[in-house]
Amino acid sequence: MNSVNLVEAIEYQKDAVVSKEILKTDSGTITLFAFDEGQGLSEHSTPFEALVQVVDGEAEITISGKVNKVSAGEIIHMPANHPHALKAVKRFKMLLTMLKVSEVQ
Repeated sequence: MNSVNLVEAIEYQKDAVVSKEILKTDSGTITLFAFDEGQGLSEHSTPFEALVQVVDGEAEITISGKVNKVSAGEIIHMPANHPHALKAVKRFKMLLTMLKVSEVQ
């Protein structure tokens, strides 16, 4: 795979959320997102461990009811099966890494 400049690999679009899949495997995905100011994702949960790396801008990420303010250069973990939501405080780009959770037997 060639190198990817995360800031330049995806463009903002007015009043929209844009996504670009970087990698997809059986064990998870890596996706780049660009959110225009005020855009977001409503509360949901997934069976994946997720790590958000903030590439540009600022956002509020709510995990299990706790609001976390994040900005460029920061990362935050969203545990599997915990409700989470996000909103772009300013235009915001993030790299989302989602990993499948193995069930404990």
